[in-house]
Amino acid sequence: MKPIALLFPGQGSQYVGMGKDLYEAFPESKAVFDTADKVLGFPLTKLCLEGPLEELTRTKNCQPAILTVSIAALEAFKSGIRYPVSSIQYTAGLSLGEYAALVASGVIDFEEALRLVSKRAQLMEEETRISPGKMAAVLGLERKVVEDICAQAGAQIANLNCPGQIVISGKTEAVEKAKASLLASGAKRVIDLEVSGAFHSSLMKEAAAKFKVFLDSFTLKKASIPIISNVSASPTQDAAVIRENLFRQIYSAVLWEDTVRFMAGEGVKLLYEIGPGSVLKGLIRKIDASLEVKNIGNAQEVYKCVRRSKIHC
Repeated sequence: MKPIALLFPGQGSQYVGMGKDLYEAFPESKAVFDTADKVLGFPLTKLCLEGPLEELTRTKNCQPAILTVSIAALEAFKSGIRYPVSSIQYTAGLSLGEYAALVASGVIDFEEALRLVSKRAQLMEEETRISPGKMAAVLGLERKVVEDICAQAGAQIANLNCPGQIVISGKTEAVEKAKASLLASGAKRVIDLEVSGAFHSSLMKEAAAKFKVFLDSFTLKKASIPIISNVSASPTQDAAVIRENLFRQIYSAVLWEDTVRFMAGEGVKLLYEIGPGSVLKGLIRKIDASLEVKNIGNAQEVYKCVRRSKIHC
């Protein structure tokens, strides 16, 4: 059986109605949603299934919602097949998705992940009011060019998503200054992102410090499956390293392209994107078109796997 990796999406993959058929078709998924409502103390399930989109998109709601749907999809996936842990070489997630990867790797359970993500989202949203900023996606420029322009403008790279797609972050005036230079240097487009602040930048350091205090009250276990950190793009099973990476992740760049290239270099050929949407599949196609990506985000995709005798459905 070919080595595989489990991947989990981040903020931006949300949509109204996500998880609805999982909730209705799989008791294991419904239990995940019920747990989320209980832990959070408000009807997250209703928000995921019915919206409104404006409320679902708010950072404090969006992050726990995507985590919940991702774990609901994972539990449905596991319920329908003989879950081949020995074939799973790595787990990874894009920013927020790293918390679902931690659950899949046995570092924390879902309730713990939910509490951590809820606190993370709350602190990040609060920090956007204290230290306002913005983010923008840069299309069609090489990494080195973007890095140099950001350094000159006072902005920072937030996400290295795939070749030709880099997200920058920082104070509004710094990002605007960088945008002008990026376009003058040949960027195809520079698109403002609909987010509330400058995530994955130094403006989030105070939020990260507060989060670290909260994180230190949790016990993290050694990962049963190596998890590839956004911060380093390298695998670890060490709980202390994972703890430090989660703290740094809030204000550091997400090295997604490097993460995918590392997995490909280690012989991974099949990747499962588990959770809402197919954002990661689109990015991976641009990173390495030889990699096979399967989506597990709704009941139909789970049933497709159940009908096959092997994990690589």
